[in-house]
Amino acid sequence: MTYNDKKQFYLAVDCVIFGYEDYKLKLLLQPRPIEPSKGEWALMGGFCGDAETLENAANRVLEKTTGLTNIYMKQVQAFSQVNRDPGGRVISVAFFALINIRNYDDDLLKQYGAQWFSIEEIPNLIFDHAEIVENAMQQLRRTAKIQPIGFELLPENFTITQLRNLYEAIYQCTLEPANFRRKIMSMKLLDRLPFKDKNSSRKGAYLYSFNQEKYENLSAQGFSFDISHAQM
Repeated sequence: MTYNDKKQFYLAVDCVIFGYEDYKLKLLLQPRPIEPSKGEWALMGGFCGDAETLENAANRVLEKTTGLTNIYMKQVQAFSQVNRDPGGRVISVAFFALINIRNYDDDLLKQYGAQWFSIEEIPNLIFDHAEIVENAMQQLRRTAKIQPIGFELLPENFTITQLRNLYEAIYQCTLEPANFRRKIMSMKLLDRLPFKDKNSSRKGAYLYSFNQEKYENLSAQGFSFDISHAQM
């Protein structure tokens, strides 16, 4: 048996790149560099090479467009509607990625004409990219309930309020401050640092860091990071 009589398809990856800034969850978009729909807003993506796995292709796209490596990335799903891409029969596998916006290479931002958009203000996107983003958001929220992935979006040191604001942006809801603090501190995953952030108040707020070793020990025993029930 051979595959010679089978129709050829294109296999692509699309990367939904999330960042966090100014109390908002943001999405990185670029003007599409090729036809069809050249110049319209699109996700970062590309075709999978002959010698690449899907994960390798997605990592290549992420490094090429952000200048970063070792990025947190998770597969979302495949998108295979027959007419999803007017340029041909293209099946795309989507991944979402989390990066600290402060680490992004500004020169690459300019090179690709890329821009950060808040989740509430995403422009019209090509093809089925809006559907891809929506599915990635759902996957992000599901994952945030079982893994402490939010720390990928924050600086190394942060306040409890900054952490709460981040998860409010992820869940798109208001979390009750006292309940959130009680829940997050009960997990014993944060190390309080001996200095404060005084940008938001004269008294200041203690800074914390995430203890990866403690988390790995807890996750080996079974661990849930669900803080969504701390809503008001």
